[in-house]
Amino acid sequence: MRKGKIHSFQSLGAVDGPGVRLVIFMQGCPYRCPYCHNPDTRAFSGGTEYTADELVEKALRYKTYFDSTGGGVTVSGGEPLCQAGFLAELFEKLHDAGINTALDTAAIKPDENVRRVLENTDTVLCDIKFPDEKRYAEMVGAERENVLEFLKLCDRLGVPTVIRHVVVPGMTDTEENVLEIKRLADSVLSSVKIELLPFKKLCEEKYKAMGINFPLEGTPECKDETIERLNRLIK
Repeated sequence: MRKGKIHSFQSLGAVDGPGVRLVIFMQGCPYRCPYCHNPDTRAFSGGTEYTADELVEKALRYKTYFDSTGGGVTVSGGEPLCQAGFLAELFEKLHDAGINTALDTAAIKPDENVRRVLENTDTVLCDIKFPDEKRYAEMVGAERENVLEFLKLCDRLGVPTVIRHVVVPGMTDTEENVLEIKRLADSVLSSVKIELLPFKKLCEEKYKAMGINFPLEGTPECKDETIERLNRLIK
């Protein structure tokens, strides 16, 4: 029986998709984003194994909350699509149980398993790290083209897609950068909105506990007024 590696759970979350949600953080991520808030989910060797049925059983405990708020289950990470075969099975079983599904992802090159995931996904939350190929390669270790291919697949399947972008002072907070993100979002017909997320440093303690360097230790947090100004720009 197929099992997935799970890092942790967040009960009754309210910021990762519609309504009140159970957030499942999967273990393992190939990317190295400089502002990563979950460095403890990167290693593929960690995590606790669960079957899809075990996770559905856990989710059903919250179904009253889901039904009353339009909520459901959000799977995040790590990068959940690194376990796309397991995730496809989980999302299919969640739908069979009448539970709404959301996928929080930085995207990978789509394959048949990714397609199967999206066929049972109600909302995609796709984090676009940078609008340009060069910074994607140098600062994330990823190919922007794979993200664009993933978004095109979301489009073809008609999956409602929220484009997310972290605003980091001195790195992604320029008007030019955010307008480029908007242009990418506008090219995705299934895109429903853009969410600009302010860079915060709540994760610093995780880095210290793990004994690893936080790349943006000297970078200030993003101010609310910066997000307000950039939101006015793209709207």
